[in-house]
Amino acid sequence: MAGRIALRAGASARPTLNDNVSKCRHASGDTARFRCFGRCRPPLPLFAARFPVTDLPTRPPLADNWFAQAQSLCSAGHYAPALHIVERAIDAPLAPSAHAHAHNIAGLCLLAMHRTDEAETHWRACIALAPDFADAYTNLGTLLRAVGRGAEIEPLYRAWHDAHPDDVDARAALAGVLRENKQLDAALALYEHAHAARPDDAEIAFGLARTLHDQGKLADAEHAYRAVLKLNPGHRRTPIRLANVLKDLGRLPEALRAYQLALKLEPNNADTLREMADALRLSGMAREAEKACLLALTIRAEDPRTLNTFAAVLTALKRLGEAESACRRAIHLRPDYAEAHFNLGLVLTARGGLADAADAYREAHRLRPDVAEVQNSLGCVLRDLERLDEAADVFRDALARHPDFERAAYNLGNVLKALGDFAGSEAAYRQAIGTRANYPEARFGLATLLLSQGRFDEAWPLYESRYDHAEFIHHATRKLIRCAHWQGEPLAGKSLLLWQEDGLGDMLQFGRYFPMLEALGASRVVFACMPALRRLVAGVEGIDAVVDHQEALANAKDFDYWTSPLSLPLHLRASIDDPRANACYLHVEPALAESWRARLASLSPGPRVGLVWKGNPRHHNDAHRSLSSLATLAPLANLPNLRFVSLQKGTGQEEAVTPPPAWAARGAPIEALAAEIGDLADTAAIIATLDLVISVDTAVVHLAASLGKPCWVLLPDHDVDWRWMHGREDTPWYPETVRLFRRQPGETWDSVVERVRAACVETFAA
Repeated sequence: MAGRIALRAGASARPTLNDNVSKCRHASGDTARFRCFGRCRPPLPLFAARFPVTDLPTRPPLADNWFAQAQSLCSAGHYAPALHIVERAIDAPLAPSAHAHAHNIAGLCLLAMHRTDEAETHWRACIALAPDFADAYTNLGTLLRAVGRGAEIEPLYRAWHDAHPDDVDARAALAGVLRENKQLDAALALYEHAHAARPDDAEIAFGLARTLHDQGKLADAEHAYRAVLKLNPGHRRTPIRLANVLKDLGRLPEALRAYQLALKLEPNNADTLREMADALRLSGMAREAEKACLLALTIRAEDPRTLNTFAAVLTALKRLGEAESACRRAIHLRPDYAEAHFNLGLVLTARGGLADAADAYREAHRLRPDVAEVQNSLGCVLRDLERLDEAADVFRDALARHPDFERAAYNLGNVLKALGDFAGSEAAYRQAIGTRANYPEARFGLATLLLSQGRFDEAWPLYESRYDHAEFIHHATRKLIRCAHWQGEPLAGKSLLLWQEDGLGDMLQFGRYFPMLEALGASRVVFACMPALRRLVAGVEGIDAVVDHQEALANAKDFDYWTSPLSLPLHLRASIDDPRANACYLHVEPALAESWRARLASLSPGPRVGLVWKGNPRHHNDAHRSLSSLATLAPLANLPNLRFVSLQKGTGQEEAVTPPPAWAARGAPIEALAAEIGDLADTAAIIATLDLVISVDTAVVHLAASLGKPCWVLLPDHDVDWRWMHGREDTPWYPETVRLFRRQPGETWDSVVERVRAACVETFAA
C-alpha cells in the first residue's frame, strides 16, 4: 500500500512518521514562542506584551515608563535600546518582581540579538528572583531546545513543578515536555490534573487531546479535540488534528470536513492541504488529492512531507516514475526521512525493482526501527525475492518488537510453510489469530496448512474463512446470491444452487461429492459454472441442470440454498476416503469419445501420452509450477516407442505446432490439438484415448484422475498446493491414478524430467 507508515505503540497506536508541526502552548516541542508576561493567556505576538506597572515603586519617577518604552522598542525591532532600558531597571532599586520582569525582557532582547548565553543568564536570574514566573521557564525551555540542549528542559520544568506543585502552568509545561519525550502516561496524568483545575483553558485541553492522540486512544482524542473547539471554535491547530484522528479511524468523509474547517481558519496552511490530500487518496479521489498536493507545493515547494504524500498520490494514479522521483526528491531534501524511504520501497516494489526496494526498506528501518510496517514490507520483498530465511528472520524480529503485530505473524507463517517448517508455520498462524480472531487471511493460511497435513476435521471450518478474505475473487458472493447460504441444514425436498467459485481444478476435485446431495433428498441441484465446464458436468450424477453464473444470479431467489463445491466436505461431513464419494466420477459422452477416437486413429501404434507443460499464467505461483518451454520435456522425445499428444491449451500451445528441435527431430512429432479443443469435454474425450497424462499442476491433472486415467504430476519446490500434501509420491485424493514427481529444493526441472523419463522407460518397457 502506498502511503503512511503506521507507528505501532501497543495494539492500536497509529500516528504517522511525519508529525505535524506542534503549536500547543504547553507542549515542549512547540514552534518557538517567547513570552514576556502572562499566565496561560492566548499567545501574544513575539515581544509584544502588556506590562503591568502596579508592582513597581513610584520612585524613581521614570520607572513607571521603562517597561512600556522597552515594549515599544522591542515591537519595532530596536532590541539594543530596549535592552539598555531594562538594564537600567535591573540596576535600579526596584522590587524583586520588577527586576524579574526586567530580566525576562532582557532575555528576549538578547535572544533576538543572537546572544543566547546572556539570554539564558537573564532568564535564570528571573527564575531565581521569581520562582513562579511562568514565562521565564517557558522562554528558557524554548531557548534550550533552539541551541540543541533539549535534554535539559525536563529537569528545568520538573524543578518548577516540584517547587510549585499547585501551579497549573508548571503542571501543563511539564506535561508538554513529557509528552514530547514519549512519557505519555505521566504526561496524561499531569494534563488531566491541569485540565481539572482550569477546565476552560483551551491550550491545556489541546495538550490533553494531543497526548491521547499520541497514545493511540483515537476515540478519546476525538472527544478531546471536539472539546477544545467548544472552548475556542477558532482554535487553529485543532481541526487538522481532529481530521487526522478521523482519518485514522477510517471516517474519511468526516475527516475531509474537518480539513475544510482547518482551511477556513488557515487557508494557506500547507500542512492541512497535505493531510487532506492523503485523506482524498484514501477515499479513492486521487485526482483531487493531486490538486491538493500541487497547491501545498506552491505554498512550500521544497517540503519533504508534501513530496512524500505526493508520491503516494502518484502511486495511486499509477504514475510510478513520477512517484519515484517525488520520493527521491523528498529524501534528497531530508535524508533521514524514514517515511520517504518507506514509500520509495513501495514504489520500487510496484515497479518490480525488488532488490532496490529491499534497500529502501532497510534504510527506513535503520532510521525508524520502532515502525513495524517497515519490517513487514521488507520481509515481504525478501519473500518475493525467494530469500526465505532472511524474510523469516525479519518477521521474527518484527514480532519480537511488536508481539501483537498480526500481519507479521501471518507472513511468518507463510514463509515457514514454504520452508517446510510446518510446526513453526502453524504456531505463527495461531499467534496471528490469537491477536485478531477474525483474521481471514491467517485462518485461511492455517486451513491450507492443516489440509496439506490431512487434518481435515479442523481444516474445513477454517477453510470457510475464504469468504471473509477481501482479495478472494468471490469475496462478495454471499451478498450477490439472493438465497440462504447452506450450512448443512436438511436438504430433503429443498433446491440447491452449486456455485463454482474457484479454478477449474478445484471444481473437478470436489465434484465427487455431487451424488451425495441427491442422496440427501435434494429436490433439485443446479450447478453454476464457467462455460468450459458445462458440457463435461452436464451428465454428472446428482446434477439436474448446468447454467452460467449470470443466469444463476438472475434466478437465485428461486432456490432454497446455495453453496460451493469446496464447502461440501464440511457440510456433508465427508472424509477423504468416504465410500459415497467416488474419485473417478467423470465419464465421457459416448458420441464425443468416438469422435475423438476417430480423430486420433492416425497416430502410430504405441502407448499414447498426453503432455501439459504450462498452467494458467495468472496463477500466483505460475513462475514456479509451469515449465519454461516444451523443450524442458525434451528427454521424453528420445523415447521412440511412445506417441505424444499435446493437451496444452492457451499459453504454450503454439510450441506443439512448431516444436523445439528435440521434438521436431522425432519421426513422429507431438500431436497438436489445441485448435480443435473447444472445452474440457473435448479434453476429457482425448484423455480417454490415452494411456498416461504427464502434466504440471493444472486442471488437466484433476480431469485425468477423475476419469480414472493414470496421471503423473510435476510439482514445484515452492508453494506446493495443499492438495498434494508433503513428502509423498501419491495422494489420498486420487490414490489409484496419480503419481507425484516433486522437485526438491535446489533441484532443476531437467533433473525432475529425467526421473519422469526413467519412470516411462520402466512403465512401458514392453
